[in-house]
Parts: sequence; C-alpha cells; structure tokens
Amino acid sequence: MLKKLFKSFRTPIRRGNTSHSTPQVLNSSQHPIERGEISRYAISVVERLQQAGYQTYLVGGCVRDLLLDLDPKDFDVATSATPEQVRAEFRNARVIGRRFKLVHVHFGREIIEVATFRANHPEGEEDENSNLSSRNESGRILRDNVYGSLEDDAQRRDFTINALYYDPSTERILDYANGVHDIRNHLIRLIGDPTQRYQEDPVRMLRAVRFAAKLDFDIEKHSAAPIYKLAPLLGEIPAARLFDEVLKLFLAGYAIYTYELLVDYGLFGQLFPASAEALKNNPDYTDLLIRNALDNTDQRIHQGKTVTPAFLLAALLWPALPARVIKLQDRGMPPIPAMQEAAHELISEQCQRIAVPKRFTMPIREIWDMQERLPRRSGKRADTLLENPRFRAGYDFLLLRESAGEETGGLGDWWTRYQDISDSERRTMIRDLSNKDEAPGAPRKRKRSNSKRKRGPASDTPGSAADE
Repeated sequence: MLKKLFKSFRTPIRRGNTSHSTPQVLNSSQHPIERGEISRYAISVVERLQQAGYQTYLVGGCVRDLLLDLDPKDFDVATSATPEQVRAEFRNARVIGRRFKLVHVHFGREIIEVATFRANHPEGEEDENSNLSSRNESGRILRDNVYGSLEDDAQRRDFTINALYYDPSTERILDYANGVHDIRNHLIRLIGDPTQRYQEDPVRMLRAVRFAAKLDFDIEKHSAAPIYKLAPLLGEIPAARLFDEVLKLFLAGYAIYTYELLVDYGLFGQLFPASAEALKNNPDYTDLLIRNALDNTDQRIHQGKTVTPAFLLAALLWPALPARVIKLQDRGMPPIPAMQEAAHELISEQCQRIAVPKRFTMPIREIWDMQERLPRRSGKRADTLLENPRFRAGYDFLLLRESAGEETGGLGDWWTRYQDISDSERRTMIRDLSNKDEAPGAPRKRKRSNSKRKRGPASDTPGSAADE
C-alpha cells in the first residue's frame, strides 16, 4: 500500500509521450522515502560518484518499491560515469557483461549495481561501432552500450514506474515518465511505442507480467494489446536468459497470478510448449496440478521456507509426460525404461526453449522415476525406497498428482501410513499386498521349482531389474 503522505500527492497527467525532458520533482515533503530505509552502501556509492563530479542517482525498482512501502530486493544506481570511470573510483568493483556493460561494487555479500546512463539506438541507421550498439532484423537489441544523458536514460527505460530517480543527498525524486501517477493508479505502462519496445527486447513482455503479479497492478491497455501477437518473439531469446526469467516469474511468491497472466497473454506456451499442449488436451487435470504446485510454492516462499526449482519444474512439465510414456509402452517398452526415455525426450525438448541446468534436470528425472517405483512395494522394495534420497520429493509429488485427481488406488495414503508405523506393522502391510497386483503391468515373481538345483537367491522375472 502507498503511504498516506504519498497518497495525498497528486501528479498532473501529461498527454502525449510518456517520457519528457523536464521531470516532475518531488521534494522530501512530497514523498515517503527516508534515507534510513536505504542501504548505506548504496548511499555511499551514490555520494562518492557525486563527489567525483558525476550525476548519480538511485533508480528503478528500489525507488518504486520504497514508494509502495515494500522492501527493495536490491539497490541499483544510474550515473553519468562510464563503467571504466566507475571502476576507477572503487577498488571493490568489476565490470561485467558485454551486451549491457555494468559495474558491480562489492561490499561483502551485498552488491550495488551501477549502470551508465543509456541513450536510445538510432533507428534505420547502421551503427558505425557495432561494439556499442546492434540490432537483429526484427529490431531486438543485441548490444546496448550507447551512453547518453539522464534524460536519454529515462526515455529508454522500459516502464514508467521504473523511470524514477532518487538523490539521497537532496532527498528529491525525479519523475520523467509520470511513473508516480501510474504507481498511484496501479498501472504497468511501457514508455514509448509498445510494439517497438517489445521488439527491442521481447523479455519486456515477461517483465510486464512479473511486475503486474508482484505489485498487483494492471497492465495498461495499450501496453497489453500487442503481447499476444508478439509472444513468439520470445523464441529469439537465448535459452539461458529465459531460464533466469522463469525463476523470477515463479519464485517471487506470486506464482499462481503469474501463471494466469502468462496463459492469458499467450506467453506460457512460449516458455513451456509441451505443457501448453497438455493444457489444451487435458485442461482440467493439467491446470489443477499446475495451480496446486504453484500454490504450494507460494505458501513456502511466504513462510520463509526453501523452494527447489527442480520440484516446480517437474510439476510444470509432468502433464506432458504420461502420454509419451504410454506411447513407448505400446511399442513394448517396460514401464520404467519407458518413463526414463520419455523423460529424457521431454527435458531435452524443454531445454531447447529454457536452458534448465543439469543440477535441476537430474532431480526432475529422479522425481518422475519415483512415480513408477512407488507402486512397487513388495519384499524389501518399500524399505529401499524409503532410504532413497529422492523419496520425500517423490512422495510429495505423488500427493500432488492425487490432489489433481489422479487415481492411484490409495497409494498416497499407503505411503503416508507406512512412514509412521513400526517395523512389524510395516511387514503386515507388505504381506497384505501379496494378494493384490501392485501396479498395472507389474511383473510377478516366478515360483522356483523344487526339482531344480538351487543357484543362490531367487531372481525376479526378466525386465524387473530396472525396478531396483
């Protein structure tokens, strides 16, 4: 919520371009931001660069969040100093990035990110120095190191609510794009022509959704209108960058609303094409399972608990998996190998769109693999599964599937009880299974003939080795 003092301030609405060279200025009496709310390291960076003769401000999300009475995740700085000039002022700084050069100033675990004021790229002109600026044929900016003035920087920022500059020395806010007005009216509005801005960087469509979900704002109608049509432009974005964006979308505590917006604007299918197809073919089950997984994720984040991206990604992709498994089984492949092959195929396809690191793809496959193993409980298998490091994740995933309406024959209740009883009671539960089929298609043990010479421990039927 906006603080009472800020609510009383009224910003005049300017017609025409959302960005202008003369900013609206809010003095300390007209906004609620106090220096004590700001990282002392961020203030130190700003004041040191100002003392060196450079224009320098806190900018973007931290100013927006402070106006909304939220705790900023980080504090970003914008300055007239070039990256090399910033680095010269701080021993604890290093220049990063090629597409977009930045400076990270390190203070222990805290990093203050410093960006040089940028200018817009000239349209229809061949840049003489492609090391500074370049676009592809569709207009996407490939390199963005054209430096400019403070006014230029405000104009090239994506959303009005992010074109706010705060000077901790004077405690004034400079508003170049009516961002204060849009914050008060809970609007996400692009600066400039929406189609052009999305073509410059299609990830802005995801950022619009993320801010709308995080802040509970609406995407302004002109900024929303081109998204559905331009959604396929996300296919041009490097898969590694999209993975980072997916984590930001779903691990901020507002995953369900984010998912709804992604689906509404046609963006979900660009990120998870196989899951979007499952949503079309089996909408009720797929939607419910994904929502339940996202709701669990949001609850854990709000409770301060850890969240593993592997479990969430396993849930987002799962609805696309069973049909592939069945297809392989119809060709004669046993259940577990079919699960493993289908999982490999699905994850490989997904990684072409979103570069999921191996540290997550391996647990995803193990969680899925457990779904085929959990019904197989005879002999010592149940106890072996309990000792598996992935048992808990596999068990939680089984309950998630059941919550979405999957029929498992009470398997979730069985495992819930099995974990909480004594060894003797567990043996009884295992014996009770002997007269039942453990799972559809599960192989049965062959009876050993007494007339044959013993050759050591009895073995399972062919194909069941994959179960162990």
